[in-house]
Formats: sequence, structure tokens, C-alpha cells
Amino acid sequence: MSASTSGRLGWTVFAPPLAAIVLAISWGTHPAPFAASLIGVALIAAVLAAVHHAEVVAHKVGEPFGSLLLAVAVTVIEVGLIVMLMVSGSGDTSTLARDTVFAAVMITVNGIVGLALVVGAVRHHLATFNPEGTGSALATVITLAGLTLVVPTFTTSESGPVLTGGQLTFAALASLVLYGSFVFTQTVRHRDFFLPNTTSTPGGWTADNDGDGDDHADPPSDREAWTSVGLLVLSLVTVVGLAKVESYSIEDAVDWLGFPHAVVGVVIAMLVLAPETIAAVRAAARQRVQISLNLAYGSAMASIGLTIPAIAIASIWLEGDLALGLEPLQLVLLVLSSMVGILTVVPGRAKPLNGVVHLLLLAAFLLLTVSP
Repeated sequence: MSASTSGRLGWTVFAPPLAAIVLAISWGTHPAPFAASLIGVALIAAVLAAVHHAEVVAHKVGEPFGSLLLAVAVTVIEVGLIVMLMVSGSGDTSTLARDTVFAAVMITVNGIVGLALVVGAVRHHLATFNPEGTGSALATVITLAGLTLVVPTFTTSESGPVLTGGQLTFAALASLVLYGSFVFTQTVRHRDFFLPNTTSTPGGWTADNDGDGDDHADPPSDREAWTSVGLLVLSLVTVVGLAKVESYSIEDAVDWLGFPHAVVGVVIAMLVLAPETIAAVRAAARQRVQISLNLAYGSAMASIGLTIPAIAIASIWLEGDLALGLEPLQLVLLVLSSMVGILTVVPGRAKPLNGVVHLLLLAAFLLLTVSP
């Protein structure tokens, strides 16, 4: 998605208001399958438009702020979808937040990273990036996942993979502290570690001399950027509303297919991360693998570091338990993904094989979610 197209009349300009009209018409209804399909199209269009306009604004502010803004925008959508489905869902939604966050982590650290490495390495022989910045991001992701998704599996104060009120408060605060610390590191203290690559250096990574570091066309004007800000806000509100309307239809479809309820979380994560995946692949094709990894690990961090605190606050009003602890099979996949990620990041450059390994881990996750 190029920021240079932000000022032109296109579908991303018309999609948010049209989706808002669909929301106004369908609000409070339980749509039939055909109507639900049309509403689903409007929902997907609103999600894509939201991330597009976030990308326009991100291009205006430059890297690494751009990747941070995109990750936060995606997380707002994710939190809205989770909360609305937990409120409106007819079945057991106690594990919905866990399943969605874990799916987002697996899609980002394996899917987006794997695609970016394959595309970057195939087109440019090796995919190069800064291991110091990327390693810090991966370490933060692993720590966040461990504190919020692994620890609840082994606590004993509550039955099942559930944290007590005090434990959940600590997990939420720890998530915010870790995420805030990383954002400070990425945008203030060590910003140069997260800039994209252009010129080779002896250290195995490269430094970028581009002004904003994303190799896009000229940044949008102030008017175009503010227009995208308005359309982004409208898109986010519309996405959350349409998700509430679609909640029953999503659960009905999963039940009709005979899939486990965890598939709902995968659907949410894939929906909100699809535009991020496209942006990351395009960046990798332009030899900007660092941007791709910023997007991937930044989205994973935001998904945990912002979603868990938001859901923790929402749980005060939500009925039922909030099960965050991973199942044994999920734990194995997380450990494998963490080990492979560390081995990929440490050298600061990757071959296509590294990307293929990540993609196969994602494929295993998807298969075992549908057929555990």
C-alpha cells in the first residue's frame, strides 16, 4: 500500500463510510447467512481500510514510529473483536482471548517473519537485518508470552489455567512495562537499531540513509495525513461494531464446520494481520527486511502487551473466567517457535531455509488447531 495513493479517490476512502452505513442498518440484528456474508465483506473492507490509513499516517511520521503505529492500530481492532465476541458469544468464550493472542503470536513470529525472510532472501540472496534491534524485539515477545500465556498454566491458586485477581493485575502491569520499555528503546534510546537496511557494513547488517526509512514514495501531505487519521478512527469504530453484529455468525460457521472453538481466535488474528502481512512482504521485496521484522515482532508485542491489559480490565465486567494458560500442544509450538526465532535472529542475516522453517511451524499450528 503506497502512501502516494492516499490522496486519490479509491476504495480505501469510500470503504469506511460505506461500512458505517452497513453497521447502522444491521445493528441489533441477527443476520441470515447471506446477509451475514455481505456484512462480513464490509467488515473485511473496513479492516483493510483501517490498516491502510494507519500506514499512510505511519509513512508521514517515518520509521520506526510507522511500524509502531501500525501495530497499535491492529491491536485496537483485535481487542475490539475479542471483547465484542466475548460479550455477544453464545458459547464458552473463556479461552477466546488466549486463543486469539496465541494465534497472533504464531502468525507474526512464524508467518510474517517466514514470508519476509523467504521473499527477501530469494530476491536478494540473503535477508539482512540488525540482530541487536531484532533480538531485543524477539526477547520481549518471548518474555511477554511467557508471563501471560505460559505462567497461568502452572499456577495453583486457581483451578485451571486461570490467574487470580492479583496475578492478573501483575501480568497486565508487567505487559505494559515491557511494551513501554521496548517502545522507548525503539523510538528514543536506540532508534538506529530498528531502521531498514540499504548499505552493507562489516557487522552483518546495514544502515539506511533514507529520510524516513521505508523506501516508499514521497510522504503524504498534511491534509492527506489528517484525512487518513479521520478515516482510520471511523474504520476502527466500524470494525468493532460490525464484529458484534457478526459474532453469532462466526460461531455458527465454526460449529457447522465442526472445528474446535479455538479456530475463532485464529480467524480473528488472520483477519486483522492480513494487511500487516502484505506490508511486510512488500517491504522485504524492496530489501527492507528490517521493516518487515519490525512489523512482525511489533505486532506480536502489541498483541500481548496491549491486549492482555485491555482484556484484564474488561474482565471486571465480563462474566466467567479468563483462561490465559496455554494447552500442552500450544506450549510445545511456542517453545519451538522461540528456539527457531532465536537461531534465526542471532546471525543478522537469513537464507530462504530460515523462512521455510518458520512457515512450516505456522502450518503445523494451523493444522493442529483445526485437528488437535
